[in-house]
Amino acid sequence: MDFEAIEDQDGVRCAWNVLPSTRIEATRGIVPVSMLYTLLKERADYPPVMYEPVMCKAPCRAVLNPYCQIDVRGKLWICPFCLQRNQFPPHYKDIAQNNLPPELHPRFTTIEYGLSRRSPVPPVFMFVVDTCVEENELKALKDSLILALSLLPPTALVGLITFGTMVQLHELGHQDCPKSYVFRGAKDYNVKQIQEMLGIGAGVRNMPPGAQQQQQAGQFAPQQTYGADRFVQTVEQCEFTLTSILEQLQRDPWPVAGDKRPLRSTGAALAVAVGMMEAAFPNAGGRIMVFGGGPATQGPGMVVGPELREPMRSHHDIEKDGGRYYRKAAKFYEGLARRAAAAGHAVDLFTGCLDQIGLAEMKSLANWTGGHMVLADSFTTTIFRQSFQRVFGKDGDALRMGFNATLEVQTTKELKVCGLIGPGVSGGKKTAIVSDTEIGIGSTSAWRLAAVTPQTTVGVYFEVANQQSQALQPGSRGLVQLITTYQHSSGQTRLRVTTIARNWAEGSSPDVPASFDQEAAAVLMARIAVFKAEADEVAGVLHWVDRMLIRLCQKFGDFRRDDPASFRLAPNFSMYPHFMYYLRRSQFLQVFNSSPDETAFYRHCLFQEDTSNSLTMIQPPLMSYGFEGPPAPVLLDSVSMKPDVVLLLDTYFYILIWHGETIAEWRNAGYHEKPEYENLKLLLEAPVEDAQGLLVDRMPVPRYVVCDQNRSQARFLVSKLNPSTSYNNVSQYGGGGEAVLTDDVNINSFISALKALVVKGGSS
Repeated sequence: MDFEAIEDQDGVRCAWNVLPSTRIEATRGIVPVSMLYTLLKERADYPPVMYEPVMCKAPCRAVLNPYCQIDVRGKLWICPFCLQRNQFPPHYKDIAQNNLPPELHPRFTTIEYGLSRRSPVPPVFMFVVDTCVEENELKALKDSLILALSLLPPTALVGLITFGTMVQLHELGHQDCPKSYVFRGAKDYNVKQIQEMLGIGAGVRNMPPGAQQQQQAGQFAPQQTYGADRFVQTVEQCEFTLTSILEQLQRDPWPVAGDKRPLRSTGAALAVAVGMMEAAFPNAGGRIMVFGGGPATQGPGMVVGPELREPMRSHHDIEKDGGRYYRKAAKFYEGLARRAAAAGHAVDLFTGCLDQIGLAEMKSLANWTGGHMVLADSFTTTIFRQSFQRVFGKDGDALRMGFNATLEVQTTKELKVCGLIGPGVSGGKKTAIVSDTEIGIGSTSAWRLAAVTPQTTVGVYFEVANQQSQALQPGSRGLVQLITTYQHSSGQTRLRVTTIARNWAEGSSPDVPASFDQEAAAVLMARIAVFKAEADEVAGVLHWVDRMLIRLCQKFGDFRRDDPASFRLAPNFSMYPHFMYYLRRSQFLQVFNSSPDETAFYRHCLFQEDTSNSLTMIQPPLMSYGFEGPPAPVLLDSVSMKPDVVLLLDTYFYILIWHGETIAEWRNAGYHEKPEYENLKLLLEAPVEDAQGLLVDRMPVPRYVVCDQNRSQARFLVSKLNPSTSYNNVSQYGGGGEAVLTDDVNINSFISALKALVVKGGSS
């Protein structure tokens, strides 16, 4: 089975592509029935159809799809989910077996509808800018924001909030005299206070200038801005005014003593932004884009005190006592995230600071709303500038993003929904197909995702509800329908429907293990493990990962009892233990040498990305370039570090080019510049070209590291390698390679211990 071809068509990767027929057999399979779903998978060959979908009667509301039974004479179709009969609408009167609408063709298992319903408000972008930064940082940030105005569609709405010791909401309607509303940074403002102070909300309905005349002329349905048109205007209206305000923007004037941090009111600024957006643009697509140059040091959401002698919290501080401010700040930002998600607004977090700024406390803002999280050392770096520009990537004239999305799941009665792990919040839709078992965000069959991109991928988990006594008919299939409704950047509401069917099989059937997709399964189990690690101790999560791996190998391995040498796994299971080994060592579960902010960033990326990118994070690919042949993938192992090769490592978060000792000496001697050493020049250029190809579409932009063997930055490579050659052992792969100074267990010892536990039936 070609899993990648299925993913290209439907954006779906299933852990099991043939389903065990009973609940007990599914439980014995260890990896739950689950799938990774890329909501807006780009499909150039299948443009949206511009008509309304045909839906089943309430409460089912499933959409017509290729798996429906149809009666062309009676103009009827039978819903495969609830088995209700439905009449085709009048405009389907010409339907026939040789004249079917696209949604009934077998290749249209995924179809997108352009609905007649349009959003009354174009996308809203609210910039929330930290002014407690150095002059060069502020200048670089202002330049990036001014450039962003040229990347936005002319009809997009923009607004500006700046914050330091105080919070300023800028009016964009006054070109001659800049005007702003100032809020105290140490105070927590609720929605009602913000509405009263600004004169916005449902009680105030006004239109942009000229809208009434255009309405009377019948040109368009005017947008209701609920009094916010002073603060938020279209790019074409306010580009000059906003550019002037940004160019004149100064550093926060509040004096800062040498032993103090600046008084930074990040929490109050976010409260104003979220409060204004939910009052003025409820259920309309929008993004609140936060640019932070340091930690919040006063008011709601503060993460550290203003005294420099007080350090930022570490993982140890959080585990020990929750840190002095951690729990209170996290609770505050979670409240804002819940409100933003409910109103359909994403929150993006961009950092430009060498120290932590409080992403660990603020992570729910991006994780729950589908926002971006970019971790950069400075606003002057390429990582920040290019990542920020890629947010506004376009497909033609439209931005490559969707707003205010909802995902609903419909299943046949033999399957129940356990939950979702990804960038969203519960939609609170408890139906008959919702399982009592929760995995991730459970107790619902619908979720809200305030923003989605063509890369946004969620993990959806199910359980088999069928009991042992209820035999299924031969050839029957389990169906899942995923319905995504979102606001396109043009303002049109779109509905994408993906319907997949998988055959049922008896638990003893060889078809079930033969359908196992080990790559998708590894990513789906990694999401569960990392989701658990957010709430539980890491040691307990590692124990759970080990226990699940042992049980899977006992179920699907071939071995003789008490004979580790006899243990074998089928080819489609053989890499799974390796994925789990690298997951255990990864930055997602091993927090040593990572700050809480870095850990929050890494986990955020794992919850957003598809199978290929997630596997790159878990087990990075390593390419070797040498004189003996073309570039080739090599083991992620210390034996691959040879003096006469160049290595290219892609961890998703950084791309590294490593030069062996001999290659580095030749390069330093300038041999590659001489005509007779053309092959050395080509060898040095090849990994650089391949690295540039990897950098093109990656979001956020990864770090780019070039290093030599035995130099300090080579640690980035060494930390990822399996230490098969270390100071206390010799590699089984023979000589060569560099010894790694570590006490970490290598993969050979890990697999040997796994085999021993599997064959004796023990558990860790």
